[in-house]
Amino acid sequence: MKNTPLAPSQLYKPCNIEQLKFDSTDELEDIDIIVGQERALEAIRFGIRINKRGYNIFAMAPSGTGKFTTIKQLVEHEALHRPVPSDWCYVNNFSQPAKPTAIRLSPGQGKVFQHDMAQLIDELSVAIPAAFDGDEYRSRAGELESESRQREITELNQLREEAENAHILLTETVTGYGFAPADENGVAMTPEQFNKLDKEQQHKIQESIFNLQERLQQLLKKFPIWRKETKRKLQALNRETAALAVNHSIDELIEKYAKQQDVIDYLNEVQKDIIEHVRDFVPHSEKALPFLEMPQEGNPLKRYQVNLIVDFSNKRAAPVIYEDLPNYSNLIGHTDHQAHMGSLITDFTMIKPGALHQANGGYLIIDARKILFQPYAWESLKRTLQAGEIRIEPLERTLSLITTSPLEPQPIPLVDLKIILFGDPLLYYLLSVYDPEFPDFFKVAADFDTSANRESSTHEYARLLATIARREKLRPLSQQAVARVIEHSSRMAGDAEKLLTHLRSIKDLLTESDHWAEENGHTLIANSDVQQAIDHKIHRLDMIREKLYENIERGTVLIDTEGKVTGQINGLSVLQLGEFTFGQPSRITATTRLGSGKVVDIERETQLGGAIHSKGVLILSSFIASRYARNSPFSLSASLVFEQSYGHIEGDSASLAELCVILSSLAQVPLRQDLAITGSVNQLGHVQPIGGVNEKIEGFFDICLKKGLTGTQGVIIPAANVKYLMLRWDVVHAAQSGQFNIYAVTTVDEALELLTGMEAGAADAQGKYPPASFNGKVEAQLLQFTAISKEFRLKAEQQETPKNSEG
Repeated sequence: MKNTPLAPSQLYKPCNIEQLKFDSTDELEDIDIIVGQERALEAIRFGIRINKRGYNIFAMAPSGTGKFTTIKQLVEHEALHRPVPSDWCYVNNFSQPAKPTAIRLSPGQGKVFQHDMAQLIDELSVAIPAAFDGDEYRSRAGELESESRQREITELNQLREEAENAHILLTETVTGYGFAPADENGVAMTPEQFNKLDKEQQHKIQESIFNLQERLQQLLKKFPIWRKETKRKLQALNRETAALAVNHSIDELIEKYAKQQDVIDYLNEVQKDIIEHVRDFVPHSEKALPFLEMPQEGNPLKRYQVNLIVDFSNKRAAPVIYEDLPNYSNLIGHTDHQAHMGSLITDFTMIKPGALHQANGGYLIIDARKILFQPYAWESLKRTLQAGEIRIEPLERTLSLITTSPLEPQPIPLVDLKIILFGDPLLYYLLSVYDPEFPDFFKVAADFDTSANRESSTHEYARLLATIARREKLRPLSQQAVARVIEHSSRMAGDAEKLLTHLRSIKDLLTESDHWAEENGHTLIANSDVQQAIDHKIHRLDMIREKLYENIERGTVLIDTEGKVTGQINGLSVLQLGEFTFGQPSRITATTRLGSGKVVDIERETQLGGAIHSKGVLILSSFIASRYARNSPFSLSASLVFEQSYGHIEGDSASLAELCVILSSLAQVPLRQDLAITGSVNQLGHVQPIGGVNEKIEGFFDICLKKGLTGTQGVIIPAANVKYLMLRWDVVHAAQSGQFNIYAVTTVDEALELLTGMEAGAADAQGKYPPASFNGKVEAQLLQFTAISKEFRLKAEQQETPKNSEG
């Protein structure tokens, strides 16, 4: 019979001080990346270096593991080896103002071009008015106007002379020109004088006036044509004058940007537009009232501005952008509006960039959970990646909620943009299943581990602690403090051979340890400070545990820690409340009777048991039938229940305890109540590992300590869980002094021998167990149930036979 408890050295794995070759973490160098994430780091490096479409990255890890810090460090390091991407700006589209034009410029040239255009307009605002105010322009314009007026006067004088030769006067009135007959002295006749003339003379004068009027009408029709011609000549003069003032400055810019065709095309359009709208540069003597002017009218030169939306003039590497609020507008950009006279107006100068613009040619880091919570942000990101261009479009228009015509800026192409999403693994798997487009855009998965190998990572872990202490401006850690943190890290990882890589938990522990070091007047964080931080955090969170244990101590919740009872056992469960996890013993009872081979799980029947717990009960039922009733009917009914349990129960870690308690009830052999047991069991009777083994052991120990340690109390655990043990020091000390024992088992029989003090018994060649063994007693009871069942069946058949005969 194997009943030797585990050695105290197996209950806790202390840190090897000899591996820590320093007195304090001040002697250690910083570490750039997190410990134990080689797989994830390799995946990220692969993802950021492969320049193929769709090879964006999804970094999988729970919150607080330091994945964002790691990703940012790696990406920033890789960005140093990539060229600075292009600047981008929006300029006015003079032919279609509602569709601003995007111009790509070399890094840093965007700001230069913006300054050059502003300087150009400033220069022309002086040069153009000066050109039109010059003597040459005034002289030529005066000549054109004088020639036009002189031509009209000459034609009118010729007509006047012809009229005078015919004794007719050409007069000017308020309403226009008129003709009147004249006497021999050239004086206009009065109506009386005209009536005294004979009919033939009157008719001749009237005919002459009629002819002259027709010629006057023809001449007056020519005047507007001549004036338009003069106006065209003046406009040509204006263009010529403006061109002389503009061309020199524009030509300088064209020569400066000769290698950038988009800029040259824009400058040519600017040149044409300035010449066509040269009056905008000349101060007007009369202006409309300000409140009747639209802003564009108030500043007509605004259309020559350059809206620089992406400026990399101060960059020396590819951009690394983290978007904290990845909503629709913050990702793809938007267009601002200005309220004016009850309307909202906009133009190309109000276009604002999004994170995709800022990161174009570099790296964009996004929290997957945040982008999925933002309406339409995820779809817009996928659409942008699919199209390969960033299209700034109001969400209202995308959803067809407005019918107005907003700005339609020219899309900007995506150039070597790498997107890194990070989030919980569950998000990655859900997107992979429910979003068919997800694998097309995020082909690289970087899976961060929650723990690292303790044996090979101790020194790197110490460097990590040193790095965190420096970055958070904490005191250095002493050698013993580092050892204690490493040991507690294994405890938090739930594995003596692993170290926790959850940076937030580590940073919190160091921060609180630093506080206690200050309270205790230590220049270094000492071992005692770390332990005080651990104890104080537990004390802050363990009120519920304290209340539960108090109920057990006072007998409100029934848990025995001494004696033996048939059909009753102490099982162990784990409760997690926020950041605090603790173990709690539970009384499990079983009853058995003659039946049809059914094990009733009362928790399942009352819908308080989960699917995994129910699975465990079915497995143990199968084990009992296959071991003890292979060649005979399984004439057993049993019921199981967690006593005084009023909440949901899930998991199969109590299946070993449930199996033992059923067999105890069946064999009518009492079980030790000074032992608690945890473990999962399979159909072959092998004991399987479970989670929370440290908390479960400590939970039963605390109850035994409150009721009084006897030296026989202990916990039975699966042998596979021994490597996970990192028990509290008081538990280890109790084991060292023989007051508390931890037993490891691999089979159900080993657990039964510890609980009953009897040999389990092994089956012989005929499959029979020794009668005095525990298994023999179980077998005998089942055979008795089978015999009773047959006897009942025969009696029932005998009673049925006379009835049939009578019939």
